[in-house]
Amino acid sequence: MHTDARALGKSVPEMLLARAQATPDRAAFLHPKNGGWNTLTWRQTADEARAIACGLLALGLRPEERCAIFSSTRIEWILADLGILCAGGATTTIYPANTADECVYILKDCEAAFVFVEDPALLSKLVSRRDELPNIRRVVLFDGPQAEDGWTITLSELEALGRRHDAARPEAFGAAVSGVRPDSLATLIYTSGTTGQPKGVELTHDCWVFEAEAIDALRMIGPEDLQYFWLPLAHVFGKVLEAAQIRVGFATAVDGRVEKLVENLASIRPTFICAVPRIFEKVHARIVGQARASGGARQKLFLWALAVGREVSALRQEGKEPAGLLAAKAAAADLLVGRKIRRIFGGRVRFFMSGSAPLSRELAEFFHAFGVLVLQGYGLTESSAATFVSRPEAYRFGTVGLPVPGMEVRIAEDGEILLRGRGVMRRYHNLPDATAEAIDDKGWLHTGDIGELDPQGFLKITDRKKDLIKTSGGKYVAPQALESRLALHCRYVGQVLVHGNNRSFCAALVTLNEAEIRAWAREAGLEGKPLTELAADARVHALIQSSIRELNERLPRHEAIKRFAVLPTEFSVESGELTPSLKLKRRIVEQRYAPLLASLYSGTPGPAN
Repeated sequence: MHTDARALGKSVPEMLLARAQATPDRAAFLHPKNGGWNTLTWRQTADEARAIACGLLALGLRPEERCAIFSSTRIEWILADLGILCAGGATTTIYPANTADECVYILKDCEAAFVFVEDPALLSKLVSRRDELPNIRRVVLFDGPQAEDGWTITLSELEALGRRHDAARPEAFGAAVSGVRPDSLATLIYTSGTTGQPKGVELTHDCWVFEAEAIDALRMIGPEDLQYFWLPLAHVFGKVLEAAQIRVGFATAVDGRVEKLVENLASIRPTFICAVPRIFEKVHARIVGQARASGGARQKLFLWALAVGREVSALRQEGKEPAGLLAAKAAAADLLVGRKIRRIFGGRVRFFMSGSAPLSRELAEFFHAFGVLVLQGYGLTESSAATFVSRPEAYRFGTVGLPVPGMEVRIAEDGEILLRGRGVMRRYHNLPDATAEAIDDKGWLHTGDIGELDPQGFLKITDRKKDLIKTSGGKYVAPQALESRLALHCRYVGQVLVHGNNRSFCAALVTLNEAEIRAWAREAGLEGKPLTELAADARVHALIQSSIRELNERLPRHEAIKRFAVLPTEFSVESGELTPSLKLKRRIVEQRYAPLLASLYSGTPGPAN
């Protein structure tokens, strides 16, 4: 049963305490420990948060004062966040991949008083710049020893301090929680923009309470569900799931180590998972690659099951079920292929939720053909993430679903999506002009995304307003959709950037799908060749050129990719070409490869058609 909304409180701390009181002994979190999984109940979670909160109060934390968390996804991140909020502070998020310069900028801009840091390696980024961070009163380390200089203490020491403070002043914790208002600052997330300095997005407690209420009202997730969670908690997609979990009361297995994903899914066997499109692209490539490598009868069986699954998917998208011969074929296809694919995810997943970047319709339909439902949601950091959500009983592939309860939406004359509601940010931190540009005098948030609503209210995102390509012929091209189609159409392609603003035609930069291109290289007698050589090989270019020609036949003339270049390495977070949520930093990539892109229009690389 879902808890009555009136009992859940006006802030995240009140929601947490209500949850701990309602279901104290139910599992809240599972987390890796000593080679297994340790369980925290809701009572234990609230107790940990209380100890951290009281530790911060003992150190003098003031209402809405910022505490940064500089760590990968792990249980301590969540407990620190809850502790900060229960103490009346506000959490500023920092990605582990952020450089020392980026960390210093964020910590100075938000005037952080405390910083929670994962380990000595990340701490070194701050120690080397300590003289630039005079506002930081204490650093709390998740892993590693306490420093001798008194600047750094461990999380366990902070908790011990908090328990002593709580024993001496038991009324302080309750006073801090009751002092948190709906409009109090809860979270400060710095957007990972493609150009310029990131903007700090101020999200209040009411933003998270609204999101939690809206997600609960959808009835997609219940207290009996088990989530597997690996997303970066520094990103708004991860943060909104924390609020939803407290409201609904389901359990979450937390492990941010992506390399443990497959192993963990087999042992945890979750019922739902949230992910970004890049994960589905990689799994798709792996499944298709393995089927192709098996060859012969196994490959034919896979292709037959896929064809049958697509027929069934088409029916189910219309709200119908297969019957007769198709039902019999579907049962056989599922027994022989579909169940094996679902076992990759643990065998119990009811649905995936994809967010943070566009998910192609083709990819969603591929997984649906094997009984894996990948739903898509949409939102911005500025709208607290969940704004539109597809439901298991109401979805249309190629759309991001219907608005969550309580969120207003309209489409401006130029196609821009406008949003209004409690989930919209308070402001950009220290940026009044940028705030006025983003939120108009009627409270509408201008998203910068272009989209359209169908008669039933499903939203289709076509592109970013600022990313739309306008060719020199005056035609508009949505590059993200084109990039996704090419990456799916050509198995040898890993990532794509489509370029062509103010140019006479579209061109592309592509990276290689390493597994597929190495499999091809073995057959071509090129095994062992480094990727740099394969990327320059004329035969590899011919493979990709053939796929681009096929795709161009299905595209309007102004969208056709006329020329391309193959890059020797993938775009990555480490190189600064992807955001931590794996979105392409289009401007950065275009600047980095400006000479190569220019050569595509001067005739150096080979044509694509």
